[in-house]
Formats: sequence, structure tokens, C-alpha cells
Amino acid sequence: MIEEPYRWVEAIANRREYIETQLASGSPIAAVGYREGVLFLTLGQARQKLFEVYDRIAMGAIGHPGDIERLRMAAIELASTEGFTRSAGDVSLRRLAHYSLSPVLKNAFEQVYGAPFLARMLFAEVGAKPEEDLFLRVEYDGAIATNGATFAQARQDFAVLSGTGKSTELMESFLKIEHEPGAPFEAALKVALDAWSIGHMTLKNNDAKELPERAALTKHRVEQLAVAGIEAAILERDASTAIRYRALSDEEVRASIQQ
Repeated sequence: MIEEPYRWVEAIANRREYIETQLASGSPIAAVGYREGVLFLTLGQARQKLFEVYDRIAMGAIGHPGDIERLRMAAIELASTEGFTRSAGDVSLRRLAHYSLSPVLKNAFEQVYGAPFLARMLFAEVGAKPEEDLFLRVEYDGAIATNGATFAQARQDFAVLSGTGKSTELMESFLKIEHEPGAPFEAALKVALDAWSIGHMTLKNNDAKELPERAALTKHRVEQLAVAGIEAAILERDASTAIRYRALSDEEVRASIQQ
């Protein structure tokens, strides 16, 4: 009997290590607020990573495609039910994450005889003003990281998602310095692309402790743009339309990068 709690803790630790290993190679995602909305951006060659959830809510994810799809459908169903029983304006990302997705993920993670979700998710909800944008990162164990101000940290107008903690940390460090929430779209696009490049570089060099030199960053970005496709989407701040989500084509994004 005395050994049972220890065995559970050991099983949880092994499960966490396994999931982290599975997610370690996931292509980073950057979400940044700008003057007219919120931009999601990632690079890849195969699977879709960015999705619409509801009118003002979008999602990016890395992990197993089947688990991502299950969680995406759960988020859509919960948001649609809330919008139907109340109103579309009552659908809240905060409620969706804290009261619905987080408990499901936590329960699956802690049931050591069942399969956990191999997924890490990033959500954003566009507000009427940049300071009302909400970003949430939801982990495979149900933990939630938010951009909201607390007694220990200032509010952030961006969020990132990556396969390792070090990659995530350096992407956030870069955006704290370079990101301006009131910037135009083209500036937001370039800073998001640089943040992605830093995250991607760090995945291959997990010993990195500082941001790369500008020359190395530019070289890596050019190399990756030559071999990978750009996946991007925006949540538009324009309140004249109910649905704010719009996917951007690779050609459209590349044309904006040149400006």
C-alpha cells in the first residue's frame, strides 16, 4: 500500500517524459496581436496546424493528428453549444479552456492505464481593441498559460507554441523585445516569422541559452522559406462580420513579406 502513491508518481513522470519526447520535433507556432487583429503563423511541409474554432477564436496545435482533431472537434462542439444555448457573444475562450478542455486533458493525462492526448494547443480570441486580445496555451496535462497580467508578470500581446521548453522560452524572449501590438500587418508578419525561426533553430540546438545573431537568424529563415510552406491565418478585428477567421495562402503571405 505504501508503494502505490510512489508508483503513480513514477508513472506520471514517465508519461510526461514520453509525451515531451513525442512533441519535441513539432514545428513552432507564433501568434501575435497587431493593429487589425491577431496573426497565427507557422511553417511546414505536410499537416495543417491552424484551425478556426468559433467566430472570434482560433487554434494552433502540434502533436498527433488524431488527438489534435479530437480536441479541435471538442472545442468546436462546446463553443457551438454555448453559442446556441446563450448567444455567440457569450462564447468565451477563457470558459472554453478552463472549464472544458483543461479538465478533459488533465483527466486523460492522470489516468495512467489509458492513453493521454499527444497534443499541445495555442488559442487566441480577438477583442475589440488590441488590449482585449486573449491568448492561451493549453498543455497535454491540462495546464494553462495565459497572456493576462498577474502580480508577477505584465500582460503580453502574443503567445507561442513549440516542441520544447527552451524553444518556447527563447521565442517569448524575442517577442518581448521586438513585438509591437499596434504594428501594421506586414511588421507583425515579419516579427512572427523571426520568432518562428528562433523556435525552429532552438529545436535543433536545445543547449542554446541566448537569442541567435541577426545574421544567423536571417540565414535560417531564408533557408526554411525555400523548402517549407507558410501556413498563416488571421482573426480580424473588424466587427462588421460575425466570423473573423481567415486563412492566408502561401502566395499572399510571401507577397507581404517582400513589402
